[in-house]
Amino acid sequence: MTSLEDLPIRDDLRGRSPYGAPQKSVPVALNVNENTHPIPEDVAHDIVARVAAAILRLNRYPDREFTELREALAGYLGHGLTPEHIWAANGSNEVLQHLLQAFGGPGRSALGFEPTYSMYGLLASGTGTRWVTAPRDDDFELGPEAAVAAVLEHDPDLVLMCAPNNPTGTPLDLDTIRAVADVARGIVIVDEAYFEFAEPGTPSALTLLEGRPRLVVSRTMSKAFAFAGARVGYLAGDPATIDALRLVRLPYHLSALTQAAALGALAHADEMLAMVDEIRGQRVRLSAELARLGFAPYRSGSNFVLFGGVDDPHAVFEALLARGILIRDLGIRGHLRVTAGTEAETTAFLEAIAVFAPERAAGAAENRIDA
Repeated sequence: MTSLEDLPIRDDLRGRSPYGAPQKSVPVALNVNENTHPIPEDVAHDIVARVAAAILRLNRYPDREFTELREALAGYLGHGLTPEHIWAANGSNEVLQHLLQAFGGPGRSALGFEPTYSMYGLLASGTGTRWVTAPRDDDFELGPEAAVAAVLEHDPDLVLMCAPNNPTGTPLDLDTIRAVADVARGIVIVDEAYFEFAEPGTPSALTLLEGRPRLVVSRTMSKAFAFAGARVGYLAGDPATIDALRLVRLPYHLSALTQAAALGALAHADEMLAMVDEIRGQRVRLSAELARLGFAPYRSGSNFVLFGGVDDPHAVFEALLARGILIRDLGIRGHLRVTAGTEAETTAFLEAIAVFAPERAAGAAENRIDA
């Protein structure tokens, strides 16, 4: 039986593991930061109609430049952006891959601030780009001083900054982004996959694009738009950067069906995003209740909460899974992460996690001592 090690794969890929979160059929799945709210029925019907119309033309290649979609995305983002500033691909991971293909590669490096999205390092290795990391400040925050010091030390060709950060949920201030963009010689990527879940009034890195041709802001429709299965990601940046991405993309990389579905969702943006307030409310509830139970939730601007104070994360993960509740064990000592789901899903999780609350454990210990 041939194994992977028997094949002539690249030396720098040997020993590596592919990205993978547990995929299990459970009643309450809160492990991969999906939007657990279904797409509104009227929106779904419109999307289906658009996809059906596109099916009648599948004998022809799709619009290679996805012109109508870029116009719609520019309109959604605002900030004076035009279609010339927009790029899209099959999920934001492919958007990031295009950036690494165009601006990274052998002999070049990309910098990230760990812990952060694990796909950054995998995308870097897949493109032959050297992946280097720098630590965050206390409580997984990232201030201008630490970020700039890392850029000056490593002098990377690309900098990847997650705002808010995944897996910690930590918001990223514009001061930090601005400081990095102003000292970095390479491309600075701000990944705003979870931006729509930030507190209302939070400024986007899109406000920093003007006059900074090497700054790009990546977004996705997977989270706030509840479109994870459709695989639509996009970015905004200088038109010259968009031209560079055309050099590395595959021909007709966005199918006609993908374009049609995305246009349908964007046509109902207000209705699609109406659920964001509810999700934000459940995130606040998670943080408050976890803190009340004695855990240590971190500041979050996303649709999930990372919390510490877990004595045995793997054991808690398995115990919750046995109850049909799937959350995420990230391998961060003493921590677990949970997605903010519907009110019912959040309730199910909070009731289950209460059994492992530090306060309850401390109380049990005191009772044993008293006895």
